[in-house]
Amino acid sequence: MPTNVRYHIIGATTLTAVILYLDRNCIAEIVKLDEFKNALSLTKEQTGGIMSAFFLAYALGQVPAGWLSDRFGARRMLPLYILIWSVCTILTGLATGFFILIAVRLLFGIAQAGCYPTAGSLVKRWVPLPRRGTASSIVSFGGRLGGTIAPLLTAWLLSDYLTWRWVLVLYGCSGFFVAAHFWRVFRETPAEHPFTDEAERALIAVGETESSQTGPAEFPPILPLVCSWTMWLMCALQFGVNIGWVFLVTWLPTYLKDIKHVDPIIGGWMSTIVLASGIVGMLCGGQLTDFATRKLGRRWGRSLPMFICYIVAIGAYLSCLRLESAWAFIAAASLVAFVTDMSVPAIWAYMQDVGGKNTAAVFGWGNMWGNLGAATTPLLVPIVLKQWDTNGDWHEAFWLFSLGYLVAALAALGINANRRIE
Repeated sequence: MPTNVRYHIIGATTLTAVILYLDRNCIAEIVKLDEFKNALSLTKEQTGGIMSAFFLAYALGQVPAGWLSDRFGARRMLPLYILIWSVCTILTGLATGFFILIAVRLLFGIAQAGCYPTAGSLVKRWVPLPRRGTASSIVSFGGRLGGTIAPLLTAWLLSDYLTWRWVLVLYGCSGFFVAAHFWRVFRETPAEHPFTDEAERALIAVGETESSQTGPAEFPPILPLVCSWTMWLMCALQFGVNIGWVFLVTWLPTYLKDIKHVDPIIGGWMSTIVLASGIVGMLCGGQLTDFATRKLGRRWGRSLPMFICYIVAIGAYLSCLRLESAWAFIAAASLVAFVTDMSVPAIWAYMQDVGGKNTAAVFGWGNMWGNLGAATTPLLVPIVLKQWDTNGDWHEAFWLFSLGYLVAALAALGINANRRIE
């Protein structure tokens, strides 16, 4: 029987994804507190600037942080990233003014940018090809879990136990233990780990055809990325997906309150149902892309599940144009969340397939464009509503979200996981 070190590696990486999103999403509960705004003398514009600073740094830091992990190894860089963003979380709790807070949030975004590119790269080295989609879905599930529990846990701590400053200090300190655990468990390759046996190493190598891709990456693969048509399709895919998906985590509560006239407490539970649907889809998506790859090969085993998921998302959003019931709308939104997250493991597996020695940097390149799409949607929605939504029903916004998924679906048909980024 082979050893099971690979499961411990995936477990430690999943725990990292949990703390990643816990530290990231807790700020949404904190910035709405009057105590927070009064303590730092923040205006609404400054509060928005604090939130935007993270997304800008997070998007632009993807490729550099991913390449550093390719160059110097995940065992060095991922614990370092965790330590930096954990210190930034603590410093956010100790901040005394707007400019200090902006600087801290920018560094926080840069450090967090390295997590998922590094995770995608190490999954490739520690999981056999036929199971990479499933492993990717488990790690991604950790992020969705952290993001889901962040508002609930933060609100509970704030209501009964701690001030907002001490909540951030607590979250930051917990990251130190996660960083130490990952460093203790992880090694760059199965061959370097003292607790793997030959049987596990052989099992992990099943289906791998890149034995020549050894050693650290010397340079960021900017030119190959820019010259890769299939990678540009992946960038368009991730940008389009986030045009449609980010509504669920930004404007959904506003839509439920203003258009469906839902009580805020009930609306909070509705939003939780939508996010929980995504978690279920994430776990199903790994099995889907692994099954499709075994039956259809890498080319269609990666692209076809994405295409189907996005077509379903378009249908769900277009159905919202005719749904009067708030709960019927939540069912459609939950379907969008389910199929969107179901496609994520196929996206991860695609970038692992084409990345070679630069998998983390390639992952970061695609993730950067996805996050630029995420940053675009909150700005586009008010413009669309102001310019074209004359009767206030938000239908034009849903056409925008559907268009994003249409771009993603068409791009999915063109990507080819057999074409490595050389």
